[in-house]
Amino acid sequence: MQQLAGVELSKIKQIELLAASRPNTVSLAQGIPSFDTPKEIKKATITALNAGRVAKYSLAPGLIELRELIEGSLAEEGSQYDAQSEIIVTAGSIEAISSTMLALLEPLDEVILFSPSYVSYNQSIRLAGAKPVYVALDEASGWQFDKEAFLAALNKKTKAVLICNPNNPTGTIFDKQQLLAIAEIAYDRGIYIIMDEVYKDFLYEEDKTSLYSLTQEVRYRDLVIRIYSFSKAFSMTGWRVGYLVAAEQNARKILAVHDALVTCAPVISQYAAIKALEMPRKAWLTYLNEYKGRRNLMYDHLNRISALHFTVPSAAYFFFPRVNATRIRDYHNSEMLSLALLQVAGVAVVPGAAFGPSGEHHLRLSFGRDRTTINEGMKRLSDFFAAYAL
Repeated sequence: MQQLAGVELSKIKQIELLAASRPNTVSLAQGIPSFDTPKEIKKATITALNAGRVAKYSLAPGLIELRELIEGSLAEEGSQYDAQSEIIVTAGSIEAISSTMLALLEPLDEVILFSPSYVSYNQSIRLAGAKPVYVALDEASGWQFDKEAFLAALNKKTKAVLICNPNNPTGTIFDKQQLLAIAEIAYDRGIYIIMDEVYKDFLYEEDKTSLYSLTQEVRYRDLVIRIYSFSKAFSMTGWRVGYLVAAEQNARKILAVHDALVTCAPVISQYAAIKALEMPRKAWLTYLNEYKGRRNLMYDHLNRISALHFTVPSAAYFFFPRVNATRIRDYHNSEMLSLALLQVAGVAVVPGAAFGPSGEHHLRLSFGRDRTTINEGMKRLSDFFAAYAL
């Protein structure tokens, strides 16, 4: 089972398992929204359940009603994809990513990951027998794209680049200019561009009300695969539903793998997703304002811990502070520090090294949790750093 080499439970899940085994632990680790699924979505799902519409499989690519809604939402932003042949409803975004990797990669292919990037990309790539190659983002400029580092990492084995935009864990947004620079380089070499846009709705700056996507560019459509999940914006992490869009020839390959893995996304969850897409934008703005308030709350706490240095996230719901090793007694690396915070302070955070080499000496903290949890978790974090400060 050579393809399973290097595939392990993600550090996020490892930390959450440890936290669950320790009573009175406060978790700022896994990116789970604190809100319940909106009542409108639950009500619509109950209606579908009582009407007997959820007991049977859907077609492998998903309910046509949902795919047509996705097609419409994409068209509104200038992305043209056919509901019948280019949109696949998936069991969350990670299934979409894994199905894409298994469908498009060959053993020993290489996939560019920007470091830091979401933990589970590594496992999905290795599951396909391919190799992740990390390219560091420029921390000094707020974790921005480094064109020269990207070019230096490319070779004949490079098959794809996987971009998390907005970025998890840094909350950085790649703007149109950066994305087009990546796309043009990839286009010249025939490299797939896989876009994970799970946090596209979590934009906090007033001058950024929507996220630019490469699916808006016809030039690159044969290479672009775009992935989205309903988990975050609609507080549906447990429903396991998302989607991907791709040019027909790519979608056909991915659909075969998707069918082999899950048959179809959970039908009850697909009805929930239909209602989610039908909800007015103003309903989401209430949640967005609350997340922005939580970002400001965590910022206030972090600003009082001198051993941590950070960039304020423009999107998503994470801070990714750097630990000043010279200010902390007995500090070795981010994994040991996160374990100490769990065991000594009773607060769970994710070690930065889990997100790639340039994530080392950082911690990821989620402000997706409620304010009470944030306040208590940050108090414990602050007390720990005060006790171990040099």
